[in-house]
Formats: sequence, structure tokens, C-alpha cells
Amino acid sequence: MHKAGLLGHCARARKSVRMASSGMTRRDPLTNKVALVTASTDGIGFAVAQRLAQDGAHVVVSSRKQQNVDQAVATLQGEGLSMTGTVCHVGKVKDWERLVATVSCREMGTEPGGGKGSQPEPPSLLSWTALGFSPYNVSKTALLGLTKTLAIELAPRNIRVNCLAPGLIKTSFSRMLWMDKEKEESMKETLRIRRLGEPEDSVGIVSFLCSEDASYITGETVVVGGGTPSRL
Repeated sequence: MHKAGLLGHCARARKSVRMASSGMTRRDPLTNKVALVTASTDGIGFAVAQRLAQDGAHVVVSSRKQQNVDQAVATLQGEGLSMTGTVCHVGKVKDWERLVATVSCREMGTEPGGGKGSQPEPPSLLSWTALGFSPYNVSKTALLGLTKTLAIELAPRNIRVNCLAPGLIKTSFSRMLWMDKEKEESMKETLRIRRLGEPEDSVGIVSFLCSEDASYITGETVVVGGGTPSRL
């Protein structure tokens, strides 16, 4: 009897571990959160918006063109996800004002004197590795410093700031690097994981960084690059 009871306890423990590792015990980790995802009607941004909504958040997507916003919102709402959208060109102040007005300050965790929020920044693996795109490289490297600075400045308001640095992800933006089969094979040779990334490869870490599981993480940069060396 004692042996049978012990075996039963071990079996239950193993089942609990499997359930925890598969996420079965923690559903909708972003429930009651609002996620604002810029440039989110295509590629990585769209995949991130989709995942955050799947994990329970209400998501606001944005892009420069109304047509793209409408299409993304319709697609994601068609999947039963909580979604709204607005046009936003980052170079236009009025667009930013409208974007902020779309989401209440309390929901975004930016109310004066308090709040609770997470702000993932989107640099690139080119923050560390120069490949001949000088202005782009420099702008992405600057985001690493901006993340560190904002993490310090916003910590008293209980807002965390972290970076996601994706490697070569197969999107329309990077198509010149992978559309040609020879170029694609050459790029794969630089990766420890011998394949190019997909937008969905980046979304899990973003959801994690936005969740309470990452409540003690701020000012960090996480590389999702298939093992490409990344050092400043």
C-alpha cells in the first residue's frame, strides 16, 4: 500500500510538472492588461499583437495606413480576439496624441505617481553586428542605451522597459536577404540553429516580458537570433 501510494504521488507530481511546462496551469497570463503594439499590421508586430491577445490582453494595433489597420483588426477579431486599431505615423505628433488617447493612461500603467506596465522596445540583432546598413545599425544600437535609460527613469512609476533583438526573421522587410535561395543558405550558415526565424519565434518572449512572470526584469535585451553571435 505504501509503495502504491508513493507511485501514485510521483505520477501526480510528474503530471503537474508537465502541465506547468506546457502552460496548462497558467492560462491567459495577460488578462486585464492592455497592449499597445506599434507597426503591428504585418510581420513581427502582427504576430506579437496576435499572441498578446491570445494570452488575454486587449490589443491596440497601429500602422501608418488606415487600410492596413482595418485589415489587421478584422483578421484578428475574426479569430475571436479582443482588438482595436488606430493609424499612427511616429513622425507626426497628432498621430501620437491620438494613439495615447485610444488607450487610457490607467490601463497602460502610465498614470502619474504609480501604475504598472511593461514597455518592450524593438531593436535588432544589428544593434551588435554591423552588416553595411550604417544608419539602421546606429539607430538600433541607440535603442539599447534608450532601454537602459528608460528603465531607470520609469522604475519609480512601476514601469518596466526591456528590449527584444530579433535576428534574421522572414518578413517582407527582410526579403532581400532570403528571397534568393543562395543568400538564404548563406545566412543559415551563420546560425547555430540552421534555419531562418519566423515572426512567431519572437512572440513568446514578448508575452513573457509583458507578464507578471517578468516582474523583476527591466533594462534587459533578449536576443532571438537563432544563435547568431551578439556582442557589442
